[in-house]
Amino acid sequence: MFKYKLALIFIILLISAGCQHSSSKTASNPYEKTLGNSQETQETISNSEIGNSTGPDRIVNTVEKTDGLKDPVKTDSISTDLETQTEKEDPKINIAPSPTAQKRIDQALELCNFAQQMWEKGKLDEALSNLDSAYFSILEVDSEVYPEFNQQKEDIRYLISKRILEIYASRQIVVNGQHNEIPIILNKYVEKEIKRFTGPERKFFIQSLERAGRYRPFIVSELKKAGLPEDLSWLPLVESGFKIRALSSARALGLWQFIPSTGYKFGLSRNYYIDERLDPEKATRAAISYLKELHNLFGDWTTVLAAYNCGESRVLRIIRKQRINYLDNFWDLYQNLPRETSRYVPRFLATLHIINNLDKYNIKIDNPLSPVDFKICEIKKQVRLKDIAKEIGMNKTVLKDLNPELRYALLPPESYQLKIPEDKVQIFLSKIDKIKTTYSPPPMYVYHRVRRGDTLSGIAKKYKTSVRAISAANNINKYHTIIAGKVLKIPSRTNGANIHVVASHRIPPGKTLTYRVRRGDNLWIIARKFGTTTKNIMTVNSLSGTTLNIGQTLYITSGKQLTAAQSKIAKKGSVTYHVQSGDSPFTIAKKYNMSLHRLLALNHLNKRSTIFPGQKLIVE
Repeated sequence: MFKYKLALIFIILLISAGCQHSSSKTASNPYEKTLGNSQETQETISNSEIGNSTGPDRIVNTVEKTDGLKDPVKTDSISTDLETQTEKEDPKINIAPSPTAQKRIDQALELCNFAQQMWEKGKLDEALSNLDSAYFSILEVDSEVYPEFNQQKEDIRYLISKRILEIYASRQIVVNGQHNEIPIILNKYVEKEIKRFTGPERKFFIQSLERAGRYRPFIVSELKKAGLPEDLSWLPLVESGFKIRALSSARALGLWQFIPSTGYKFGLSRNYYIDERLDPEKATRAAISYLKELHNLFGDWTTVLAAYNCGESRVLRIIRKQRINYLDNFWDLYQNLPRETSRYVPRFLATLHIINNLDKYNIKIDNPLSPVDFKICEIKKQVRLKDIAKEIGMNKTVLKDLNPELRYALLPPESYQLKIPEDKVQIFLSKIDKIKTTYSPPPMYVYHRVRRGDTLSGIAKKYKTSVRAISAANNINKYHTIIAGKVLKIPSRTNGANIHVVASHRIPPGKTLTYRVRRGDNLWIIARKFGTTTKNIMTVNSLSGTTLNIGQTLYITSGKQLTAAQSKIAKKGSVTYHVQSGDSPFTIAKKYNMSLHRLLALNHLNKRSTIFPGQKLIVE
């Protein structure tokens, strides 16, 4: 084992020597400086100990024994192409980049990636062997002959050295049987959070543990599949208290508290009817993907957790400013992190300490929730969850909790995979046809930004609604206060079939408007606004479903039938033309040997009118 440790140190020293050798020919590199300052490097090896022969069979000399090293360590021979040797003989020649040199750079990167995979699988020897090969691969690219590759070589040297030290550290952990585990540190910051959880936040902590029973089994199984530490299954306790509908002031949502942009990046969809950040299973898979990506970036779990909370970009900026070394961990960065993040990691570590010592902290879980067994039924019918629950004789809250991604407890018009308790599946399938279809839209909301001095009762009075309705829409309980700057969803007084909206923008027959979708819009609202129908909007815009995106452009027509004059013209031999992509009134008129004025007159258009694909025009 001791021999192996020294072999690892030797690899790091080779990297340092390579960096020193190239620094006289290329711009200095901050990573090179870090390696060059290694105490072990300075006292163990110098450039003179490495063979500098430039012959085709150059061999790196044997390093003399040091204390405790039983046998000399030899590295493999490094062969150099005759082509490369010829190029070296005349450095004044302007040599084009060699495919061989690029190939070796690419090969080194592939070996580094493969080493990463081996490390994640716990195959440390194979990982180190591949990093060794990657290093010797970049050594074969001569810095004098191919200076354009110098920066790539330095970057790869840095990556190799970082991985070697990380693997060496993980090897020390493996000896203790804790490979890939999160180091449970206990310091004054963690102790402070332990006191909070076991003191003023004791009730929250116990209730979170009870809720965890419903979701942790699935989370643990997914973490095992991904090869990540099982301790990460407690992260939702710090994030959301295991509340599936938890919403932060930063608009982070769900068990794992994804903001919309990060959720979208990791495959969580969001539309008017559905927000997949609320689905525990989908959000868990997305969170695992995000955590794996962060661990590949930082290599240290405490830093990963900090980045999960405040974003990897912010953590990277802090690391660059510090310039301590390239192995920064959370405690190096602690003082410069946002206040919330500086507490976030200690709170997670405090959670692990308490979980592992429940008796010590006198924590008892009296009413743990258990997972609900369910099956997925694909439904192509727009119905409300409360109607389903009533028909199959079950608690509507349980059904809502099984399908939390349904924002309004209403199935979308298109096909949807609904989760039904396993013991209710047969009765559901037998009664689905009896459940009434809901055509009314989901409740409409307006948004209010809380100002200093606002109260829930004052806001409710302003919008002619109730405190209870606002609280329910925003997950506010009686113990919560509203904070200035927070955005609240305010339910409208009317909803469903009782809503009567007078069209505010009537469209004359034959004319077309363009409309840009705004936050809170849906087809029903837009159709009412312009005095048309949802079916007409879908037809005109070739929409296959009702999902709209903010900023999307829609073409709006009145949807009225042809006038009597138009019908009369049509009967005289005119035909209907379906506008194609790329058409314009001018090209259509030319195609049918008509004047532009005649085409516009037949269709009650003017020179400023817009036509759209799928629109019907009368032509002669």
